[in-house]
Amino acid sequence: MINPVTFWAGQDSSVSPEVQQELCAYFYSKLREDLVKHFQVVDQPGPGVMRLQVAITDVSSAIPVLRTASVVIPQMRLMSRLKQLATGSFSFVGSVRAEMKLIDATSGAILAEALDQQMGGNAIKTAATWQWGDAERAFDHWCDVLSTRLNELHTTGTITTSATS
Repeated sequence: MINPVTFWAGQDSSVSPEVQQELCAYFYSKLREDLVKHFQVVDQPGPGVMRLQVAITDVSSAIPVLRTASVVIPQMRLMSRLKQLATGSFSFVGSVRAEMKLIDATSGAILAEALDQQMGGNAIKTAATWQWGDAERAFDHWCDVLSTRLNELHTTGTITTSATS
């Protein structure tokens, strides 16, 4: 069972309600798409049903033209890399932070919780990122990891972890 993805931001959030809704809808759709590959997704609690709750807790947009320039132009790429070394984030990239809770839909017992933040990188293949592309790539990654790990746990009883996921 997948609850609608929610957006939690402070009063000073610069993300419009329309964009918040678009990001939540994209994330929910991707969660559903990936989870139905391995599980039956239902809309009512019951025995053997897990409830997934996801919230976007922070998001910032990329600045598309400057992002592309900072990846393609060697001098700007170097400056962006130096900024990343100093601050942990490349220039003109977007970022997103989300939280997840998986509970037993009947008892309410917490089965798993997660919190993660992803930031855009400076790879050539993502140079032409649209404003919310970094957030969408993070959603895609999280959905793939969640689906894969839940399926591993369901089928083998263990989860394989790696340094990259």
